Amino acid sequence: MEKIRNRIEELRRLIEEYEYHYFVLDSPKISDKEFDRLFRELQELERHHPEFLDPNSPTMRIAPRPHDQVERHVHGSPMLSLENVYSKDELLSFDSRVKRNLGLPQSCKIEYDAELKIDGLAVALTYEKGRLSAGATRGDGLVGEDITANLRTIKTVPLRLRGSEYPDTLEVRGEVYMPLSKFVELNMERPSKGLPIFSSPRNAAAGSLRQKDPRITSQRKLDIFVYGAADPLSLHVQRHSDLLSRLSSLGFKINPHNRVCQGIGEVQNYVSYWDSSRHNLKYQIDGIVVKVNSIQHQLKLGSSFRSPRWATAYKFKEEVAVTRVKDIMVSVGSTGALTPYAVLEPAFVSGARLSLAPLHTEDEIKRKDIRIGDLVLVKRAGEVRPEVIGPVKEARTGDERTFIMPDRCPVCGSPAVRKPGQAIRHCTSPDCPARLFQRIVRFASRPALDIPGLGYKTIGRLMERGLIRDPGDIFSLGPSELVTKAKLGPRQSLSLVRQIERKKHPPLSRFLYGLGIKGVGQHLAQILSNHFHSLDELARIHESD
Repeated sequence: MEKIRNRIEELRRLIEEYEYHYFVLDSPKISDKEFDRLFRELQELERHHPEFLDPNSPTMRIAPRPHDQVERHVHGSPMLSLENVYSKDELLSFDSRVKRNLGLPQSCKIEYDAELKIDGLAVALTYEKGRLSAGATRGDGLVGEDITANLRTIKTVPLRLRGSEYPDTLEVRGEVYMPLSKFVELNMERPSKGLPIFSSPRNAAAGSLRQKDPRITSQRKLDIFVYGAADPLSLHVQRHSDLLSRLSSLGFKINPHNRVCQGIGEVQNYVSYWDSSRHNLKYQIDGIVVKVNSIQHQLKLGSSFRSPRWATAYKFKEEVAVTRVKDIMVSVGSTGALTPYAVLEPAFVSGARLSLAPLHTEDEIKRKDIRIGDLVLVKRAGEVRPEVIGPVKEARTGDERTFIMPDRCPVCGSPAVRKPGQAIRHCTSPDCPARLFQRIVRFASRPALDIPGLGYKTIGRLMERGLIRDPGDIFSLGPSELVTKAKLGPRQSLSLVRQIERKKHPPLSRFLYGLGIKGVGQHLAQILSNHFHSLDELARIHESD
């Protein structure tokens, strides 16, 4: 048995070494065929000898079954956000403030570490005695979501640290991202499956990491760059750049474009270079992170409640593209609000494919003078939300058409009324199928009851088959009718009913938001739940109160 144990350990070490060279260093040491042979041998040995199983074995990167509950994870030290700057002058102000707080003359040059600001999801990885023990999202900076099983699926996340010189407990921070090529592939597949496309690689990465089934996460081909540690001094380094080198020696993937800059002038040159060269990268960045390189200086500068005083993030200006408005259409929301949106010829902006953009109100369309057929400037507001800036009027040919807001609901044909003083028209029929659909979608959405498996496609099918007409009908669904009437698979039906059963007693704030009451968003719903505590108490309140 000792011989088998030794062979298993040898195979694990070999596979970890080959994965490190393949995924982190991008320098394969053996052929794919030989790697697969070793991997299958390890799988067979572990299958026949379960007494030697190890959760950090390379064969255990993907958990065998989905996890149902989202656990909280308390960070070893706060994961602070960064203060943003948007101009070279603000960078100079940051540099001046650093010198002043350190008691140094303004004429001296501070050594900075400049890094690409990866547009992904910040995570923390905790290692106990060199083995991955926990992985979590940033959350509110103090407490995040435990997503260890999903982070294990990322091949560039080491399951065991290399070498032997490391602290008993080590928490590192990094940014998980989706390479642009994988983002495009994923969005090309989703429409054929009846799924909406992701708006950006960042949203795709975040959605992939929050999957309840790690097997789905593993298919998304996520990657990670590690950029720091909760306690740098535990690794016996004095500079941030040395910390990154140390983390690299432990097996972590460090961005190769990081640069040590002597003074803020070199930082400005680094910023200028990447502002014009960022689109040559295979992943999306939205700025540059600038850190005081001396860790002793970092400790002296300290942090505010929200952000470290020794670092800042220079944010690039929003990228703008030109495309054409193919049509202007109208959607109907849960409250009956009619919202116009532009159907665009697809354009890529900051790595995201834009084909639709909200136009908000008919007055907004008139103010910007947007017409069907116009060439328009589009951007991603905040690098996330699509926005039509305005038309390129000099490109007009005379064939463009003025949009006229319908006075009837485009779905049910009922009158669409715009009351005096209001900017939005509303469908007047409470039985409008679009309104009912959006009410149920909102009720089941993540900010509301968060019912996995009850998305657009499933809700549409259930309504089409007459199984639900309002949010309350969800709780009367049974697995048999889901199979016979909705034509869902037995396992999917049973899983959906179980998920619904778990959400029968939601927090009051989520329930209030899910009802879709006009004017009650997430913030107001939380305020009401904090004040009234129960639905019965809230129901007793009169308008005069």
